[in-house]
Amino acid sequence: MFEFIRTHQRLMQFLLLLIIFPSFAFFGMESYTSMRESTNAVAKVDGQEITQQEWDAAQREQMERFRQVLGNQFDSKMFDTPEAKRDILDNMIAQRVLAGEARHNQLSVSNQLLQQTIGSMAALKGADGKFDYERYRALLAAQGLTPEMYEGRLRQDLAVQQVNAAIQTTAFAPDSLAKRLSELGEQEREVQQLSFKAADYKSQVKVTDDMLKSYYERSTQFNVPERVKAEYVVLTADAVASQINVSDADIKSYYEQNKSHYGTPEQRRASHILIAVKKDATDAEKTAAKEKAEKLLETLRKNPQQFADLAKKNSDDPGSAERGGDLDFFSKGMMVPSFEDAAFKLKQGELSGLVQSDYGYHIIKVTAIKPATVKTLDEVKGEIAGEIRKQLLAKKFAETADVFNNTVYEQSDSLKDVADKLKLKIETADNLSRQSNRALPATALYNNQKFLTALFSDDALKNKRNTEAVEVAPNILIAGRVVDYKPASKRPFEEVKAQVHDRVVATEAAALAKKAGEAKLAELKAKDDAAGFGATQVISRAKSQGVNPVVFLAAMKADTSKLPAYAGADLGDQGYGIVRVVKTMQPSGVDNAKRQAEKQQITAALAQEETQAYIETLKQKAKVQILRPVHAGSESTESTE
Repeated sequence: MFEFIRTHQRLMQFLLLLIIFPSFAFFGMESYTSMRESTNAVAKVDGQEITQQEWDAAQREQMERFRQVLGNQFDSKMFDTPEAKRDILDNMIAQRVLAGEARHNQLSVSNQLLQQTIGSMAALKGADGKFDYERYRALLAAQGLTPEMYEGRLRQDLAVQQVNAAIQTTAFAPDSLAKRLSELGEQEREVQQLSFKAADYKSQVKVTDDMLKSYYERSTQFNVPERVKAEYVVLTADAVASQINVSDADIKSYYEQNKSHYGTPEQRRASHILIAVKKDATDAEKTAAKEKAEKLLETLRKNPQQFADLAKKNSDDPGSAERGGDLDFFSKGMMVPSFEDAAFKLKQGELSGLVQSDYGYHIIKVTAIKPATVKTLDEVKGEIAGEIRKQLLAKKFAETADVFNNTVYEQSDSLKDVADKLKLKIETADNLSRQSNRALPATALYNNQKFLTALFSDDALKNKRNTEAVEVAPNILIAGRVVDYKPASKRPFEEVKAQVHDRVVATEAAALAKKAGEAKLAELKAKDDAAGFGATQVISRAKSQGVNPVVFLAAMKADTSKLPAYAGADLGDQGYGIVRVVKTMQPSGVDNAKRQAEKQQITAALAQEETQAYIETLKQKAKVQILRPVHAGSESTESTE
């Protein structure tokens, strides 16, 4: 794990960025079938529900994040397992309980911190390296969010991070532990190997018919799973897109109703000098700070050109002081209220009086003003047409999905009616099993696990009825019916007899090799004897090339308090191996930088364990309940009470 983090730092940083700043992606309509249910809560946290729609949306968002990171290597099937889905639900629960703890402890995030966090995001900076407010609004609009909505969500995320940080900073790795683990990792061992190969014992194996039949009856490798041949129809958004028309009148009406969305509010660029006042400051400290600020203000009124120099020397805001107090451009809602009110009343080049905030006393100078702008209808006509089309398409698809679902349900013995009514093509797929085939591409919609589960339900399998409409991806529904069913079977014994014979011989030979190896190991532990062992070789956790992993593990686990030491390794069908540890060595010299890095990694691992334990405690406190089974085969309601 440590090695992966070390060699994939850029990937890990990107993943962390995605957690802090959610990816901007368009997700389709919620599950059509789930919206029809009267209750769809999957979990409760402190009495508050996590709905099926929220869970589905979180799964899609997680998939989209990994799709952006992995590109062509992305495989959606890695998320279509009970374990993956449970992990996402567990993460949602963890976020809920941490957010609750943040509220309980009244943790807050200042406007200044919020502004700095958003302003530092590389995705929101223009070619000149400065924050691009227009890009910010456009990215949020693509996600269906306003700045206010996103900033509220980010503010909560940052508060949760405060809770996390408070726990993780308590973790530490003692020097003695870090030193010992480092030494074990660096230790080298001089070893020899003695092999008992299964192939050498095959001639000793006597095979009988009873042995062959017994192996055949016990083995599942000759089983042929049940299979179905199915017909299916697919409804996609593309199938109804051609029915959508957007007129110029629609575009103009939408523009007039949403004109504020196609512009940027007034922005101001300002510099400030902050004389900080702590929240627990005494009256004398407050007075001294105010007097210092008043003297600076008096100096600036006489000579405004000194602003940048005085800011560098006197401002207690480290982020802007080194830039002469410059805060770059900001709009309303990005600064604390008192600061913002003062800044937006000033003219360009004008100096404020003393402005008091929770941070202390500010002296503000407005250096530039960008007036509010609104794009013309012609400039945004294409964007509006796309937005209207998207909304109409969502509505039309929902209506068509309703027809699709009702038709496959009402005309349950055939797919012809729904295909004719919606002009869909009936497709055929053969050799389908209950579990999806990972070798098939994601475009093989019939291979979706949800659809296969529906196809193998009793009603579809035994009564040959249509399945329900299943959402296999955003805005993609599929329904099918079983045409032919082949139950599970086993290949005839005579057909596989030769394979059975080979497996029995291999198994019995491996058992004989293991028996001989274990007997030899017992002898060697009683009396040392190097006869028969191969040449010595030096191995370590960093140098294991050319050594069977099982043998390597046995060598590194061997008790070396008394040398030579012996250990055995069961190599399965290959036989048995004995390793003789002759000597242990520590490399000369200590790489202090490496030791420090390893200590930090150990501390990080311990911090993660502390955080997980803390979350489990919070879950108990919040009386978390899992209301629906997540893992396959689970039937009971889970609870942390």
